[in-house]
Amino acid sequence: MCAADMPDLPDLAALFPDISRKQLGLLNQLPALYNEWNAQINVISRKDMEHFVERHVMHSLALMRYLKLRPGHKVIDIGTGGGFPGIPLAICFPEVQFTLVDSIGKKIKVVQEVADALELKNVLALNQRAETVSGQYQYAMSRAVARLSMLVDFCTRGKFRTKHLLCLKGGDLREEIDEVDEFPSMVYNLNAHFPTEFFETKKVVYIQF
Repeated sequence: MCAADMPDLPDLAALFPDISRKQLGLLNQLPALYNEWNAQINVISRKDMEHFVERHVMHSLALMRYLKLRPGHKVIDIGTGGGFPGIPLAICFPEVQFTLVDSIGKKIKVVQEVADALELKNVLALNQRAETVSGQYQYAMSRAVARLSMLVDFCTRGKFRTKHLLCLKGGDLREEIDEVDEFPSMVYNLNAHFPTEFFETKKVVYIQF
């Protein structure tokens, strides 16, 4: 599939009015970049590539509604895979430092190559397990990587520290949330903002430590 066959990005300007023209231009380069890399290193399923903008770019940018970032803040993306949600958010928050972590080397290679192609100076790509990463971050985030209990362990008992965890999740999360009920949490339904079939069961879970 070529980039021209994928959905285009003008809708992002309406959905996320704070995105600048320059940022929209960078976001608009993502389908072609990932299409090229995915042909070499399979990091995104073919089915998802057919809906790349909705399932990867829009899904990642949904966190913009819940992140209160300021210049100089640091964010860690746990299990970033091919760079989501970290890469789209790094485009939109150029004065925030994003550390994208994944234990699979080929995925981090794609992350680094995409960041380099877009000249994203605020992206650090690490081929490590999350529990081995140290540092202090304003936010940790993840997308469908692990159970909430494991992610909470990373944030509270691992080597790095943060006071806020934002997770992109799907389905019935009641059991997972019960497992971490010692911490305040909120669940937001993304279909309230994006009324499409893909977002019907998609949620953001916010946990404060």
